[in-house]
This record gives sequence, structure tokens and C-alpha cells, in this order.
Amino acid sequence: MYKNKKVSVVVGTYNEADSLAQVVNGFFDTGFVDEVVIVDNNALGNTKEEITKTRARHIIETKQGYGYAFMRGLKEATGDLMVMVEVDGTFDPKDIHKFLLYSDDFHVVFGTRTSRASIWSGAFMPFSVRFGNWAVAKALEVIHNGPTLTDVGCTYKLISREALEQIIPIFPLSKGDGKWSPEFMIWTIKKGFVPIEIPVMFKPRVGQSMYTGSVWKAAVLGFKMLPMIIHYRFRKI
Repeated sequence: MYKNKKVSVVVGTYNEADSLAQVVNGFFDTGFVDEVVIVDNNALGNTKEEITKTRARHIIETKQGYGYAFMRGLKEATGDLMVMVEVDGTFDPKDIHKFLLYSDDFHVVFGTRTSRASIWSGAFMPFSVRFGNWAVAKALEVIHNGPTLTDVGCTYKLISREALEQIIPIFPLSKGDGKWSPEFMIWTIKKGFVPIEIPVMFKPRVGQSMYTGSVWKAAVLGFKMLPMIIHYRFRKI
């Protein structure tokens, strides 16, 4: 609970069995989190067993895709404030304090991993990937007349119940894949909400990523985001 507001953490999982329980318990340990919603997106290995070791709600989403997992989780969450995050060990549960503080003044808060001071040694954020995230974020910022943006790939985000209710009807427009992060950002901007971006700690990942993990895979995903960003410039929602 934060200032009498229920706080939900929404997680999508596919290949995070080795880090899941520790991260989920870390969020509960902050004292602010009322519920964690874990969306099992056809997860690999012993993920289901790891979920049972926590107090999280276990939701199954059979449509494969990063976006499908988080959209399902947001629909299932019951909080007044929803925090999205990955449980691969790259994000610090304690950073939720920052998001909650900014939620006093903003309905939407985006995390950014592009500050060199907050990138841990061994984290997958070489200059080329950091620059690519920045460049695509700037394209989104300019094309959609948005606020200052520096990272389109950071999952760590907060949205209020009021803002979420405005974008849930738009969910069917999404293909539910790895481009969903900037898509979500565009939706909030086009619905008239002014997000703020804050730096978050970024640590080495535990296990393998489905979408990134190499400069080539990150670059391909970035190039796929650009047509989608341009498409929404001319689409009324």
C-alpha cells in the first residue's frame, strides 16, 4: 500500500525460473506491494514450481508474446497503481520507491536504463544498444510530440488505474510481441497523459532473453519498432 493506494506488480515470465522467486519476494519485502501478478506465458522449465514458492497470483496466458503477457497481467491486476517489471534479475525491486514517489504527480512513469551511472558491470547494455534505445525513443518523442524519452525497451513502468482504464480498450490493436513497450508508451501519450522518465538500476540478466541478449537481436527489434511508431502517428485511437 502506498498512501492508501493498492499497489500491484505485473510480471510476464517465459524463461526466468532461476531468478523469479528472489525478485518477487524482493518486491513484497519493500512493504509497498499488495499483490504480484505473474503471467505464465508458456514458461519453460520449472517456472510453475518457482511461482508456487511465492505469494504471487499465477495467471496463464497461452498467446505467446511479451505484449500479450503484460496486457493480460494488467487486466488481472486489482491495484490503484500498477508496476510492470521483468523478473530476470536485471531490475531492482527497491527502485519501486522511485516510481511510487513520482506517481504522486504523474499517472504514468517510465523507467530508463540509458544512464551509464546506473548500469551495473556485466549488464547487457553496450554503447550500440544504449544508443539504439535512445535513438528509437527520440523518434517516438518527436513523431508523437511526447515528453523527453531515452529508452523504448525498459519494461519497468508504472501506470495508474485511471490511465490504465483509458488504454485497455486499445489492447486489441497490438500484435502482442516484443514491440509492445513503445506501443504502450504511444498509447498513454495519445490518450493525453504526460509521462515522466526516471533512471533505474540495470543489472546482469539471469538466463537467456527471448528478444535480446545480442547486439544483432536488439538491433532487429529496434528496426521493427520504427514502422509501428510511424503507423500510430496517423492512426486515431
